[in-house]
Amino acid sequence: MQVGEEYTVATSCRSGRIAQAVLALLFLFCLPAFAQVEFNTKAKFAVLMDYNSGTVLYQKDADERMEPASMAKLMTIAVVFDQLQKGRLSLDDEVFISEKAWREGGAASGGSTMFAELDSKVSVGDLVKSVIIQSGNDASIALAEAIGGTELSFVRMMNEMAKDIGLQRSDFANSTGLPDPTMHVTARDLGNLARHIIKTYPEYYSIFSEPSFEWNNINQGNRNTLLDDGIGVDGLKTGHTESAGYGIVASTTENGRRLIAVLHGMESKKQRTEEARKLLTWGSRSFERIQAFDQDQIVAEIPVYGGEKPKVGLTGEGQIDLYVPKGSKRCLSAKIVYNGPLIPPVDRGQQVASLQVWCDDKLIQSSPLYAAETIEQGGIVRRATDALKELAFGWI
Repeated sequence: MQVGEEYTVATSCRSGRIAQAVLALLFLFCLPAFAQVEFNTKAKFAVLMDYNSGTVLYQKDADERMEPASMAKLMTIAVVFDQLQKGRLSLDDEVFISEKAWREGGAASGGSTMFAELDSKVSVGDLVKSVIIQSGNDASIALAEAIGGTELSFVRMMNEMAKDIGLQRSDFANSTGLPDPTMHVTARDLGNLARHIIKTYPEYYSIFSEPSFEWNNINQGNRNTLLDDGIGVDGLKTGHTESAGYGIVASTTENGRRLIAVLHGMESKKQRTEEARKLLTWGSRSFERIQAFDQDQIVAEIPVYGGEKPKVGLTGEGQIDLYVPKGSKRCLSAKIVYNGPLIPPVDRGQQVASLQVWCDDKLIQSSPLYAAETIEQGGIVRRATDALKELAFGWI
């Protein structure tokens, strides 16, 4: 038995019918009149995600590790928001500006800063606004020290939360996003982080759309220039270093549907704005929505090796919609992809697979699927039976 291999179960439209695979799967009908819309971006890394379902509509090296630059501050802010929400911190609390925060994040550092004065006290609310609007490194360090005692301890909190919310390939080394060889993220993880922030902390999200913030008689505009572009963008964060290039995590509600875009590795601020605008506009206007599965509806079942039950049902996160490109008369195909064999225990709500939708041999959508129930380890007879099946047939 080889653990961790990728398995697929596919269906496709043939002669007006669905080809039945091992799992009696997906669509009760073929969906003509749609085909892949070509899209290209100059960004080295990109992902476009539907907020409600987590469905990925576009990706380019979305799972390749990259330097996050100041987009790492989204993880810093997530920890701060968590502390605020749990009542362990208040927006009115005052935070001491240490020499570390002043020296490594202040004006003398040459990076983005709120110009907080050494040994002064600044409210948590003002520090949060500085991190989000001005990308203040001094504010990030000050918040990290106030919550974790030291920035290093705070970084451990960042990484712990990252794992808890499912960021699978991200490692944080500081609160600012300043270059560090041990710090990496992926475009997909940043998209999921933005989704977590919007969904979990709605009472604070409006800060991301504030146009400017003044501190120490210095007014600085929000670095997210898409806020003024008229395409419904209301967050989240830009980033830039010489080594990583220019990047952005942005969200829009244009046409009544929230999308999250992540782009990184661009050559200039102008290119960053243009590429992000193109991706968000394309995502908002180039797809038709078709409801495929109701909330809690079983999409498919996949085997559980040695479980108390031989299979577990899969559901989406709420209703599963297909976002299919406008345009032609070609048919779609779909498949379930998972790393198998699935080993118990499997927890209800655990993401165990994805629904991939293809058109014209191109992946146009990937929606996460979750276990519909908990499956514990089976008895010795069940485990022995599955072991014999593995020896005789391999894992199917």
